Amino acid sequence: MLTRWKDDWRLFLNGSLQFSTMDEYRYHEALVHPALSAHGAPRQVLILGGGDGLAAREVLRDGRVERVTLVDLDPLMTKLFSEHAELSRLNGGALRDPRMEVVNADAYKWLQNSARSFDVVIIDFPDPSNYAVGKLYTTAFYRLLTRRLAPDGLVSVQSTSPLFARKTFWTVVATMEAAGLASSPYHAYVPSFGEWGFVIGSRGPYRVPERFPPGLRYLTPAIARGMFDFPADMARVPAEPNRLDTQVLVQNYEREWARIHHGG
Repeated sequence: MLTRWKDDWRLFLNGSLQFSTMDEYRYHEALVHPALSAHGAPRQVLILGGGDGLAAREVLRDGRVERVTLVDLDPLMTKLFSEHAELSRLNGGALRDPRMEVVNADAYKWLQNSARSFDVVIIDFPDPSNYAVGKLYTTAFYRLLTRRLAPDGLVSVQSTSPLFARKTFWTVVATMEAAGLASSPYHAYVPSFGEWGFVIGSRGPYRVPERFPPGLRYLTPAIARGMFDFPADMARVPAEPNRLDTQVLVQNYEREWARIHHGG
């Protein structure tokens, strides 16, 4: 569902807010650039989810990128955000960019069948609120993903709120580590969502970039360095990895967000 109040467009999927145009740039800059700008030569980029083209808009800011493949399940979403005048303006026409390839497919199956290698992978799935989405946050999925990652590749994952769903967030981190990736968790403040979490996965050590593409509205090298520090109320807590046969992530997510929504 799309809503508009004055200049503010909002997209809701299954009743959950996906973005507000008032502050989506904070979320998408934070999701994309800490990984993309840290890579020495990000020529081939994969975006999983992100059918609104907003993460693609950020990826295409980087002139080093030669090809972007976006895999999103929903053809209506990618069609809407490539053809609707106002919505395609929001993503800067990213879905129609000549460097862009849009694929409508299940990300899990697509990865299983793909033989390509990517320098940077941006994962912009909805929160793990059900088992269908939860499978995209499992050790099995991240192992599959690692096979498609170039040796010096980086992956960035949106990982819900480390403040409101603390155990859920650290479960994502533990899951990526169990799949063999080094994790670099970080967070950013997005007014529409509150404090929001992300994780970068890599095979080797990660270093925060010293520069970002021009034209960003939120991210600077100094801001980025601070994003990797966690205050005490968001600091790491013990969490077991999310596996296909346990789906502990979905259970943690339901428990923690229910507490927020019901004040319990």
